[in-house]
Amino acid sequence: MTKRDSDNMMAAGMEAWALGFEAWTVMGLRMMRLAGGGTLAQSESRRMVEEKLEALGELQMKMLTGGISSDPVTGSRQMMRHFSGKVKANRRRLG
Repeated sequence: MTKRDSDNMMAAGMEAWALGFEAWTVMGLRMMRLAGGGTLAQSESRRMVEEKLEALGELQMKMLTGGISSDPVTGSRQMMRHFSGKVKANRRRLG
């Protein structure tokens, strides 16, 4: 394993940790909104499902068209970046 490979793996691990933390935060914010009930909770639950399906479809298209590297570490980082933007947008919206 080269130093570059090791650095790439370390960066991927840090990105995964950061994405996980931010996703956990969004889940908490969403749970508070859902717990409030009413029309806001209904629209949030609908939006949540729609966003997840859309994000998955976009990622599948990227994979099918060569937009995601076949290298495991590089491809993982690209996929995390794909979801990271969506998680950040939700955190801003919900926070």
